[in-house]
Amino acid sequence: MLNKAQIRYCLDTMADMFPEAHCELNHDNPFELVIAVLLSAQCTDALVNKVTKDLFQKYKTPEDYLAVPLEELQQDIRSIGLFRNKAKNIQKLCRMLIEDRGGEVPRTQEELVKLPGVGRKTANVVASVAFGVPAIAVDTHVERVSKRLGFCRWKDSVTEVEETLMRKIPKEEWSVTHHRLIFFGRYHCKAQSPQCEICPLLDLCREGQKRMKRRSG
Repeated sequence: MLNKAQIRYCLDTMADMFPEAHCELNHDNPFELVIAVLLSAQCTDALVNKVTKDLFQKYKTPEDYLAVPLEELQQDIRSIGLFRNKAKNIQKLCRMLIEDRGGEVPRTQEELVKLPGVGRKTANVVASVAFGVPAIAVDTHVERVSKRLGFCRWKDSVTEVEETLMRKIPKEEWSVTHHRLIFFGRYHCKAQSPQCEICPLLDLCREGQKRMKRRSG
């Protein structure tokens, strides 16, 4: 496990590598962001953006999503994994927004997770990106990078990873660190072929050192 000074070095290095790290899901308002993040479960942001380009033209409000049969919405998001389930959740979510919240997306994680199809990760992304609430959403990239670098333990659950990062990273840096960890994992420390040989953090990364040994051996 890395100590405080080593984690600080990692965070500063990632900031240098990805100064423009941001949410890559296209959206114009909190409602569109909720829909986009819900669609992004087990799916790439690039594919979601492809689908929402037309989707957000057709559906502007929660009412719009309820004005069509479920089958029509399923067809509109068909190219996305788990599209049947996601379409159901979108309509349930829209109904709840209209009936309980006057059509407005809630601002806190506690309220967001009550929405159908919205788990803790989705709630953290929406609260952070749409409303500026400090949060670290743990997706596959954040979890992989945190474990490879030794911010947390390999056996930690997603919740434990989130709690560890919140403890070890200053609160005012949570949201930006979340995006930098994603960019670092998506574009550099990839799942299948991490770029260990050119990684500025190799000296601190036991996982990277192991991989390099295996390659040279």
